[in-house]
Amino acid sequence: MVVADIPDTGFDLVIMNPPFTSATNHEGAHADITNPAFAAFNATRADQSDMGKRANRLAKNTCYHGNAGLASAFAALAHKKIKPGGVLALVVPLSVANGLSWSSFREILSSNYTDVSVLSIAANGRDMSFSSDTGMAECLVIARKVQPEEQPRNQGTFTSLRRRPEGFAYASSLAVALLDGGEARSVVDGPYGGTALVVGEDEAGETMTAPQGADGESWGAVRVADYSLAQSAHFLSQSKLWLPGIGASVDLKMAILSAVGKLGLVDRDIAGPPPRGPFDKVPSSPTATYPALWNHSAKNENHMVCAPDWQLIVRKGMEDKADEVWGTASRCHINRDFTFGSQALAIAFTDTNSIGGRVWPNVSFSDQRYDYALSVWGNSTLGLLAYWWHSSRQQSSKASITIRAAETLSVLDFRALSDDQLATAEAIFDEFCDKELKPAYLADADANRALLDRRVVCDLLGFDEATYEGVRRLAAKWCGEPSVHGGKARPRGAGLVV
Repeated sequence: MVVADIPDTGFDLVIMNPPFTSATNHEGAHADITNPAFAAFNATRADQSDMGKRANRLAKNTCYHGNAGLASAFAALAHKKIKPGGVLALVVPLSVANGLSWSSFREILSSNYTDVSVLSIAANGRDMSFSSDTGMAECLVIARKVQPEEQPRNQGTFTSLRRRPEGFAYASSLAVALLDGGEARSVVDGPYGGTALVVGEDEAGETMTAPQGADGESWGAVRVADYSLAQSAHFLSQSKLWLPGIGASVDLKMAILSAVGKLGLVDRDIAGPPPRGPFDKVPSSPTATYPALWNHSAKNENHMVCAPDWQLIVRKGMEDKADEVWGTASRCHINRDFTFGSQALAIAFTDTNSIGGRVWPNVSFSDQRYDYALSVWGNSTLGLLAYWWHSSRQQSSKASITIRAAETLSVLDFRALSDDQLATAEAIFDEFCDKELKPAYLADADANRALLDRRVVCDLLGFDEATYEGVRRLAAKWCGEPSVHGGKARPRGAGLVV
């Protein structure tokens, strides 16, 4: 056995494709697995526990996070070993772009590195990863560690490829095109798209620059086929509505969700193993004391109003905690795992207060009129775009958002709406209670979604017909994204509805 002592800050170049295994085992699928990250080679539960504790000690005060998996531990190790001026190149899960457990790594990049480049693939299936044995989207992060007197350039270059590079020759030509491409268009330049990346006669993708943010801010510009969408989504988060095909932006007051409302609890705090959760989950009943909207059922979620699918029973001796948990119940629920190819709703509404479970956590407001405003906004094209921009797009057409991440989701600032506007939002909600919405990937071809857009854009927000038409054009672009349709075929005749 050879033992090598490699000093810190000793490498000029570190290239890694680390394992992605996570240390968490929330679902408990295998009772003998305590820590999946260290479960190989028939390791005992005690060995798994000991190795997990040692990893935590070694990774203290680094970007390692158990929920991010071993990849973040390798990223922490790489950062420690690279010398100033050295280069880091990592293949990591696409969740690095917006996962909260990866925020420390993003902060390290923005504070200690320059010339940051992030490459992802706007495709589906195996083509959305660089690795040959991964069924999830990945990205390639390349960055140079700053010299002692050098300041990090707080801007990254984001490239979305059309497909996975095939062979070394194509990959080499792609690298040359990236290096020789000149200055790329920025996300702040307006919704005109990125700079085309051309290899021979092949348009290989688009490149765009975007601020990184110094506090671990999410990267939205990954796995995007049409960067004009990214630009519109960015401006929306900055309280500006700037649509492709329209020459200037207009003000639209936005806020993060936690500023106008409050997110509920994670499902394990509701019905997790004792003593964590105070409830047991049993089949629903029309007379349930504690109704719950828990799981997905696409056929029952094609109207804004959804019926609770479970009820909760208080565990003996946990009555006080049950009362506390029930205090988070509400009528609004946000979709935590949104499959655009089969599901219609970003926001679900229940007629009475109910607990939000695994995929439908609660959103509550001090003013119940906001329930209606969130429901109509969140399910309009603008609401869908904001959700998609903020979410993880690691799977083909599923966007995931944790409860903590949802706290910083950009939504319409309902506090800025007048009483008349809030009344209009409720009227729109009442109008759409009985209207069926198609799965989100058909938002452009859905007559009811088009009508919802018109009512939100023109009647609620007061914009003109040209703005409405711009929103519908945006819907068509959004539905054309691989991360939205997931490769699912469109029904015959499903064209844009204006």
